[in-house]
Amino acid sequence: MTTGFIADLHLSPGRPDILAAFGDFCQQHKQLDALYILGDLFDAWLGDDDTSEFAAQVKAHLKQLSDNGVRLYFMAGNRDFMVGERFAIEVGLTVLPDETVIDLYGERVLLMHGDTLCTLDKGYLRYRSFIQNGLVKVIMRNLPLSWRMRIANRLRQKSSSQQPELTPAQLYKMDAQHPEVLRVMQKHNVKQLIHGHTHRPAVHCFTLPDGTSAKRIVLGDWYQQASAYLISR
Repeated sequence: MTTGFIADLHLSPGRPDILAAFGDFCQQHKQLDALYILGDLFDAWLGDDDTSEFAAQVKAHLKQLSDNGVRLYFMAGNRDFMVGERFAIEVGLTVLPDETVIDLYGERVLLMHGDTLCTLDKGYLRYRSFIQNGLVKVIMRNLPLSWRMRIANRLRQKSSSQQPELTPAQLYKMDAQHPEVLRVMQKHNVKQLIHGHTHRPAVHCFTLPDGTSAKRIVLGDWYQQASAYLISR
């Protein structure tokens, strides 16, 4: 039995190569026990009523997995928090809240998108608080689809994949901060955390305040190549 974890694919009509890589991944991993998508599957998703060919292709890839018995789980990121019940039903996935603890083959594991761990990035956290406000979501859902598509296109144009190289200081500010990692892991009484968002794939091993060993697994993005974390029992 094998469980997979992916994040930060940033799928968009402008990157058919990433969409193709996702299609290949789904084709090659139809025997997974479960697949967890920890946010930013899309570069921008502003409504389940998206009827574009691009949206249809993504849904078809996901449904291929669920039809083959793969249990699909989705946790919203900062770019696809508008994924809703209609999308979930169409492709056969379960939507999870941020900070979800799962039993992974006998071990308690905390799953997060990871953006709330970046506590030094105050500007982003203020933006996140505003854009994910319940009232803002209601307003967005009630805008005409054509308006939302234009907003989505503008968000894609500002994607981090299009930004200049960041300085070490900027990268540090935008990265997960260890004190917050410790706090949230202690809050949920776990020794393993899996998250995405930062685009800095790594396995961090450290010691919790009580002296026990812990691990933080950071998932990679898909800008250059497909990235996944697979664990088998």
